[in-house]
Amino acid sequence: MNKLRSTFAFLLAFVLLMTSTLSQAQTTTTKKPMSKTAKGAIIGGLGGAAGGAVLGRVIGGKKGTAAGAVIGAAVGGGAGALIGRRMDKQAEELRRDMAGAKVERVGEGIKITFDSGILFAKNSSTLTSTAQNNIQTLAETLKKYGDTNVLIEGHTDNTGSDAINDPLSVRRAQAVANYAMNQGVESSRFEVKGYGSKQPIADNTTEDGRRQNRRVEVAIYANEKLKKAAEKGQI
Repeated sequence: MNKLRSTFAFLLAFVLLMTSTLSQAQTTTTKKPMSKTAKGAIIGGLGGAAGGAVLGRVIGGKKGTAAGAVIGAAVGGGAGALIGRRMDKQAEELRRDMAGAKVERVGEGIKITFDSGILFAKNSSTLTSTAQNNIQTLAETLKKYGDTNVLIEGHTDNTGSDAINDPLSVRRAQAVANYAMNQGVESSRFEVKGYGSKQPIADNTTEDGRRQNRRVEVAIYANEKLKKAAEKGQI
């Protein structure tokens, strides 16, 4: 029990230290907000690989496990800053070319959220034509920036039972991955997960909330090859 309490205390202190450091960095003499690249460098520099994994689970929280996967994969420091700049460019291209998706820079990676109403008909895992266009754009960007891993997660609202929602969320995530692979993205880069209704981001008691919860999230983050290249200053 004492060991468990010590571990918890360490993790809590670590997260508080990271939060304080970010806050101080944002209130320096410059009035410009800190970039995602700079935040990623600080986060990774504080925790290294092990710390990044802890932060991925803790900070992922309300942003979900896709954001947590990105944060957990961070390397930080100068290498993290290089990866962040590369991701900045990739995210800008995705925002410009991909309609119907929310593209966010998180740490040293990218989080994309698709409203499942754009991707699928109700209770279906068959991609709509709009979805196919979006995923084709995503696939072209993934091929252009090849040294990344891709996590695709399916989520539902709480309408219906887990017996229905859990496999539906997996099928939807897999449908996105399959279409991207059909466009020429290597299958080895993908990981697919379905969470059913277990990770809501909005209130399931309202129609708008349920709509937000029906989604597919994509996390894009550096693979080992890119991390090693960044550490050598070769990107």
